[in-house]
Amino acid sequence: MKTYHFILCLFTVGALASCQDKQKPVAAAQPDVTQVFSLKEGTLNTTMRLPAVLQPYQTVDLYAKVNGFVKTMTVDVGSQVHQGQLLMTLDAPEMTASLTQAQENLHAKEATYRGSKANYDRLLSTSKKPGTISPNDLDMAHAQMSADSSNLLAAKSAYQLSADLKDYLEVRAPFDGVISSRNVYNGAYVAPTDKNSNIPMLTLQEQTKLRLVVDVPEAATNYFANKDTLHFTVKTIPGKQFVAVVNRMAGALNVNLRSEQMQMDISNKTRELLPGMFAEVTLRLTNKQKTFVIPQTAVTQNSQRIFVIRVVNHKAEWVDVKKGRETTDSLEVYGDLKPGDLLVGNATDQLKNGTSVNTR
Repeated sequence: MKTYHFILCLFTVGALASCQDKQKPVAAAQPDVTQVFSLKEGTLNTTMRLPAVLQPYQTVDLYAKVNGFVKTMTVDVGSQVHQGQLLMTLDAPEMTASLTQAQENLHAKEATYRGSKANYDRLLSTSKKPGTISPNDLDMAHAQMSADSSNLLAAKSAYQLSADLKDYLEVRAPFDGVISSRNVYNGAYVAPTDKNSNIPMLTLQEQTKLRLVVDVPEAATNYFANKDTLHFTVKTIPGKQFVAVVNRMAGALNVNLRSEQMQMDISNKTRELLPGMFAEVTLRLTNKQKTFVIPQTAVTQNSQRIFVIRVVNHKAEWVDVKKGRETTDSLEVYGDLKPGDLLVGNATDQLKNGTSVNTR
């Protein structure tokens, strides 16, 4: 009997507790809050590192202009030379003989011309007395003098040609520089270069001034102009950064590399930099016109599209965009956007197009 009363009491207490719980108000479920931001135009500063190469400001391969043998050489690899300095001489005996023959022929033509001119002058002077010289004889003498004059001019041209060819036996420096290679020695036979022989006798380089040459990818060509400043490094001098100014731009793309060549002049009077060195150029990319720059998290994509989510009248609206340059936390976007648009800060394709959005 006691057991029955105990069970009844427990049932009564439980029923009263249940009634009290039903009388408590139930809290309403709160909708998710989506963080948004107002779209603004801005600039994005990024950097790009590209390989480059240091080249001589001027370089020339020196070939023989005439057939001959190397007679003397006054320079070797590493020699510093000045413009007009004699580098080597060639020996061509047949050319010397040709020059001597041209000179003798010139003297003979000069003598012949002097004789015919003197004869014509005498006839002309005598013909002033009527009946002394026939007009035909005078015309013949004038014609002979004119022919001898033409022969003399031809002999002078032939002599000058032989003299110029003999000058080719002397090889001189076209500018100040350093001999970087030598491929012939005394007694070697040399000839003018052709498709079968393209090895130069000497190579001369200007090394106190260099060209830094870099190929800029097509996508980055719009960020540079002449007189821009950039920095570069070389592996042989770690820890040192060099400054360069853009002096020349190709103005056209290399169709194979899809890049534009950019050149900078580098002063190298101490010659710590060598032609042929590879360098790493750091390019700073800053857009000239303001674009839309947003956080990386504001862009999402699925298998079909890349988009941002714009909030219009508390509704989600997917807007297709194209990506531009990026950093670790920001990027440029291009699409049907305008300043002041509200974009979702943490975009995801789970927030469907047209879904109601509670913004903050």
